[in-house]
Amino acid sequence: MGSLPLLLLLSLSLLISLSSAKLSQKLGVCYGQLGNNLPPPSTSLHLLKTLKASRVKLYDANPQILNALKSTDLQVSIMVPNELLANISANQTLADQWVRTNVSPFYPQVKIQYLLIGNEILSSTDNITHLSLVPAMRRIRFSLKSLGFKKIKVGTPLAMDVLESSFPPSNGTFRSEFSGPVVEPLLRFLNRTKSFFFLDVYTFFPWASDPDNIKLGYALLKAKNVTYTDPGTGLTYHNLLDQMLDAVIFAMKRLGYPDLRLFIAETGWPNGGDIDQIGANTYNAATYNRNVVKKLTAKPPVGTPARPCKVIPAFFFALYNENQKSGPGTERHFGLLYPNGSNVYPIDLSGKTRVREYEPLPIPSNNELYKGKIWCVVAKGANLTELGSALAYACGQGNGTCDPIQPGGKCFKPDSLVWHASYAFSSYWAQFRKVGGTCFFNGLAVQTTKDPSYGSCKFPSITLTSAGK
Repeated sequence: MGSLPLLLLLSLSLLISLSSAKLSQKLGVCYGQLGNNLPPPSTSLHLLKTLKASRVKLYDANPQILNALKSTDLQVSIMVPNELLANISANQTLADQWVRTNVSPFYPQVKIQYLLIGNEILSSTDNITHLSLVPAMRRIRFSLKSLGFKKIKVGTPLAMDVLESSFPPSNGTFRSEFSGPVVEPLLRFLNRTKSFFFLDVYTFFPWASDPDNIKLGYALLKAKNVTYTDPGTGLTYHNLLDQMLDAVIFAMKRLGYPDLRLFIAETGWPNGGDIDQIGANTYNAATYNRNVVKKLTAKPPVGTPARPCKVIPAFFFALYNENQKSGPGTERHFGLLYPNGSNVYPIDLSGKTRVREYEPLPIPSNNELYKGKIWCVVAKGANLTELGSALAYACGQGNGTCDPIQPGGKCFKPDSLVWHASYAFSSYWAQFRKVGGTCFFNGLAVQTTKDPSYGSCKFPSITLTSAGK
């Protein structure tokens, strides 16, 4: 009889510790590597500790980084690259081989908790990869179980564009082309394996595309007097992040999975960007990320209006500003750190530093749209060999893009590669910006508000009429 109370006490203690482990509010950082000036893994992992991160997410299974992680207590998420999914989905031997190569040498010394299959697969246009997603997840999980790695959860991060409707949140619905063939089997798998729905969620993008109707403070989680009440549920929202998370929660509920746990696989705000991009600055980035830390580390947990008091684990994107990421300038400015290891702004991911304890931030100057003309020209120090290829590419696009820089044209002189490329970049960008063309050209181009036109040679430009246009 005397041992029974002790046994019950031990069982209760175990249940409490398991419950605490599952409900950990520890936050992490996405460790991207798309830069040619980033510190080595050992330095990067030390820097993660200075940010008080408890988790780290990799976009691959880089052995150099995983070896460095052996000496840390960081909880780790690794990833199977998108290009391997189709083959792995059809071949168990390949799945086994991937796990043996990328998990076995490191686990359990490296605390791998999550193995993510692909990255934003449903945002791509490749239908074969879409249909390979869940079969690849099943095969990788089978490999993990057969090799004895049963505690590692398998998931896949999806972007908000997986939704067909997100407003109001109670109307959250998955895209019809994915709902039956991909999302339903995905939710079934995640629910059966007690994993998470991993979501990449950024309030910056909806706000930047519609700043007239979405208040900046609402997107930054700092609005004092802005609320939105969902007419379908009566739930009141005080920030855009909760709205977006609940849209996904209602979409899952609509397919019969009301309790599947959410994990924010990426969130953040750009600390800089191009001239034509609104609101990308240090002030907003620090404000957003600090407020999200405050929300997600609150005790007791606050959750969302649809799921109050629930813990939402999260990774912040990203560790560094990565100079080799393609796309608009914001893509290269999501870092918490500069590549030299210094803070873009101070942040404490443990949540122990209160928002009001941080030093004042520089007042932003681009929270409103730039009103003048913008050109796209060759960046200082651009590689001349690469410039020739970029010039050829720009001139090969569109209709008459480079006619004025042909011999005898108004912009042929001065007959120099830099001059011709600057014209070609501006002309290309003016034609294609509205359909996603950027002023980047692998780092060879930069936006300018200084008119490069000379004499009778007039460079094409863009003028912003509204956000994103």
